[in-house]
Amino acid sequence: MVRKNTWTTYNQRQLKEVNKFAEEYKNFLDNAKTEREAIDEIVNEVEEAGYVELSKLIGGRKKLKKGDKVYSVWMNKSIVIFQIGSEPLENGLNILGAHIDSPRLDVKQNPLFEKEGIAYLDTHYYGGIKKYQYVAMPLALHGVIVKKDGTTCQLSVGEDEDDPVFFISDLLIHLAGDQMSKKAANVIEGEALDLIVGNKPLVIENETASKAKSSKKNTKLTVGQQYAMDEEEKEGAEKKKVSGAIKRGILAILKDEYGIEEDDFLSAELEIVPAGKARDAGFDRSMILGYGQDDRVCAYPSMKAILKAKNLKRTGVCILVDKEEIGSVGATGMRSHFFENAVAEVLNLCGQYSDLALRRCLANSCMLSSDVSAGFDPSYAGSFESKNSAFLGGGLVFNKFTGSRGKGGSNDANAEYIAAVRKVCDDNKVNFQTAELGKVDAGGGGTIAYILALYGMNVIDCGVAVLNMHAPWEATSKADVYEALRGYVAFLEDMDF
Repeated sequence: MVRKNTWTTYNQRQLKEVNKFAEEYKNFLDNAKTEREAIDEIVNEVEEAGYVELSKLIGGRKKLKKGDKVYSVWMNKSIVIFQIGSEPLENGLNILGAHIDSPRLDVKQNPLFEKEGIAYLDTHYYGGIKKYQYVAMPLALHGVIVKKDGTTCQLSVGEDEDDPVFFISDLLIHLAGDQMSKKAANVIEGEALDLIVGNKPLVIENETASKAKSSKKNTKLTVGQQYAMDEEEKEGAEKKKVSGAIKRGILAILKDEYGIEEDDFLSAELEIVPAGKARDAGFDRSMILGYGQDDRVCAYPSMKAILKAKNLKRTGVCILVDKEEIGSVGATGMRSHFFENAVAEVLNLCGQYSDLALRRCLANSCMLSSDVSAGFDPSYAGSFESKNSAFLGGGLVFNKFTGSRGKGGSNDANAEYIAAVRKVCDDNKVNFQTAELGKVDAGGGGTIAYILALYGMNVIDCGVAVLNMHAPWEATSKADVYEALRGYVAFLEDMDF
């Protein structure tokens, strides 16, 4: 099959739209480096577009009708957005589903310690990372600390030009003979990912007391003995000033600037991410280099698509969830029932609820599991099978299945459904490509697709090709991001399977 380069299909108007959307997307990446921050950004956008929080309608007299727009946030980390269509919900939904968590380092619950003159925060990595990629680079600290009285302190340190940044040290090359002989998985151990946060001791010195101590002399000692005793006293005083004082200095700053005490780390969610903004990449500015594009490069177009879609027959839904990178677990992951509960509430507000109607609604639904695909990398061509790989600039990517080895752990989409998806794309002139996740037996991965498929609905993985996936800085094509938006809008408006 002949592959298209999407850039060659655009006219001048579309090129302007590509660049405009890329700027909006980069701004989102900069302001949404954690799942909580992503939810804040998304809620601002959907409310500005006229969406109403679902909880405000529950128990009221108002019934939902065609064109109504509602959303529901779960624990500030996941959201489901509905635009009501003209058909009964029992006929099924058109669903876009992506995740908004990304690989990173999390701060432990008892993290702050001092060692040999340096203060650290202890960390535990989240998701699949190459640990050596996180050393010797500027890092930022984002998250929330919730105190016992319920007040919340939001942190974002390391992003503004005037902010300090943090880092994890690496061994200098001059002494790294043993390190360089290790396998990549062991070059940096997980427990060695300690974030350096300070080096200056807190010293509050009482000068009067110091002078009084230094004036005392023992006349029975020789000059040499007195000198030795004075040096010991100086050494002890210096140790007393410095030992533990660097940690105390950090605690003082946290208390003065943020009102945080050490025990407050117990109820904190702090994430360590690369510091800095998403940037254009390449002389031609054709690509975007930024943190967290897996999977915000699909989440953002999904959210924008439901805002842009109009005159829906089937109710359109956008699900943006947490915890995909660690198996979609927990109350905010896709395995949770929050999505099913939200659908039940919407059915009820439409006057259509019954247990059977809920089951029919979910079983009759169609979904695009909006997740990224591995972009073909010529520098590592041996890990790919080029005929069945996603290429940057090739458009929206469909993965019939993911998983590993013999398709283990995957959702394998039906041929009939793929044909229907193809027709929607072709009818709307959406550029797309198909791919597998690398060469057979080279590795593998998964998405949320198989979880929604448990309801019996048709699901296929559909997203954007990414280079450097799961690295601190990931790369995508602006054209592919734009095609994702166009494809998602077309799916919401025209899919009827």
